[in-house]
Amino acid sequence: MKLAVVLSTQPAQFQAATFKGDLEENVAYIAGLGYDGVELAIRDPALVDEDALASLAARHGLAIPAIGTGQAWGEERLSFTDPQAEVRRRAVERLKSHLPFAARVGAVVIVGLIRGVPLGDAPSEQARALMVEALRECAEAAHECGVQLALEPLNRYETPLVNTLEEALSVVAEVGADKLGVLPDTFHMNIEERSIEEGIRRAADRIVHFHVADSNRWPPGGGHLDFPAILRLLRHVGYTGYVSGEFLPLPDAASAARGAIEHLHSIEGDENAAAG
Repeated sequence: MKLAVVLSTQPAQFQAATFKGDLEENVAYIAGLGYDGVELAIRDPALVDEDALASLAARHGLAIPAIGTGQAWGEERLSFTDPQAEVRRRAVERLKSHLPFAARVGAVVIVGLIRGVPLGDAPSEQARALMVEALRECAEAAHECGVQLALEPLNRYETPLVNTLEEALSVVAEVGADKLGVLPDTFHMNIEERSIEEGIRRAADRIVHFHVADSNRWPPGGGHLDFPAILRLLRHVGYTGYVSGEFLPLPDAASAARGAIEHLHSIEGDENAAAG
C-alpha cells in the first residue's frame, strides 16, 4: 500500500488540504512520517517553481502521485460550467497547464470542483454538457502528454455535478477517452454511495487514484468507516496506485498526518499477521 497526503503549494481556503505553509518543512515532516508520496494541490502552475517542487520531493524520497486542481475554483471561481465562455476557456486552459509538470513527475491530474457548480438558473443538463465538452478537450491534451486525468465524485453539498461513482463512470463513458478515469474519495462516498464497497467494485477498472478521509473528514481512524474492509477490497480488485489522505488538519496537520499513517499501517500489519 503506497500512501500519500495532500499538501497545498499556495495559500488556500480549502480546509481539507491537510498541509499548508512552509513547503520545505512540511515535505520533510511528511517524509519523516514514512509516507511514500505527497499529493500537491496547485492553484496555478505559473505561480510555482516546478523545478524546485520536483527537486524538493525527490530530495526527500517522495513521489508526486497526483496534482489537485480544485483551488482554481476555490480561489478564482474558474470552472468548466461557468455561464461565461471566457471563464470556461480559462478553466480548461488552467487544467491543461498542469499537464507538462504532471507528465514530468508521473502524476495524475485531478478533476474536482474545477468541473463546476451550476450557477443561477442554468439547468443541470446544460452544465453537464459543458462539463463533458471541456473534459473531452482536456482528455485529448492529456493523451498527447501521456497523463491520466481523474474525475472525482463529490458530495451534493459541494456540487450537484457527479456525486456518485456510477455518475462518474457515465461521464467517463460519454467522454470516451482512455486517459480519463475516476477517483473515489471515502468521505464523499460515505455521503453519496449506497455502499462504499459496491461502488469500488463497480468502478474498479477505472480507478486511477484514491482519497481517504473518515466519515467526519478527520483522518482515517477518527470516524466510523471500515478502513480494513475498504483497503482489503482495493487490493482484491487489483488497485496498485496511491492511497492519498485528503482530510482536515485536526487537531493539527502534523497530528492528523501522523495518526492517519499509523492507523493505515496498523491495518496493513494486522492483515499481514493474519495472513502469516
